[in-house]
Amino acid sequence: MTERPQPFILEAGGEAKRIAPATQRNREAIASVLRDILPEKGVVLEVASGTGEHVVHFAAAFPDLTWQPSDYDPAGLASIGAWSSESGLPNILSPLRIDASAADWPMTRAEAIICINMAHIAPWEASEGLFAGAARLLAPGAPLYLYGPYREAGIATAESNEAFDVSLKARNPAWGLRSVEQMNALAAHSGFALEARVEMPANNLSLFYKRLAD
Repeated sequence: MTERPQPFILEAGGEAKRIAPATQRNREAIASVLRDILPEKGVVLEVASGTGEHVVHFAAAFPDLTWQPSDYDPAGLASIGAWSSESGLPNILSPLRIDASAADWPMTRAEAIICINMAHIAPWEASEGLFAGAARLLAPGAPLYLYGPYREAGIATAESNEAFDVSLKARNPAWGLRSVEQMNALAAHSGFALEARVEMPANNLSLFYKRLAD
């Protein structure tokens, strides 16, 4: 049975700090992939940072990088701020409110962008906006990293992923698992190319895209 993120848990005694149990399970595997693709220096924007647990873990693992968390949900922004403040790490910036689907984001440059577990719990417009925003912010050769459950042509989808897809669409018809082929087509349209596909635990995938020259 595939492990899937459970509902956010408010930490006992904390008004803002949320916990996503899946983060504890996947953060090391994701960090292992990021070690091969992130630059040595610069700003890494995390789109849809959720609870803020991932960005704290990555900021500790990659101290020479500056981490910019973001989210659209005010409760998420509060949780990110609580986790970041508690960590005391100097390389985490204050979280920004970013709507991935918006035409303008409150920043103009990043050396890398990561986005974990967003595509399937947001309308397709959010994925379109993610690639459009990455095209605005990233220089040629810079990485865009995605993580989550994806369908693939010619490869059977795990039964647990199928059940997950049904549950997502029951909550919101605009949600649901996307295919790698959909993401690759969107990437090509936006000026990106798939550099690597990495199988991850619990039937997830890491997709690493590179910004092409204009």
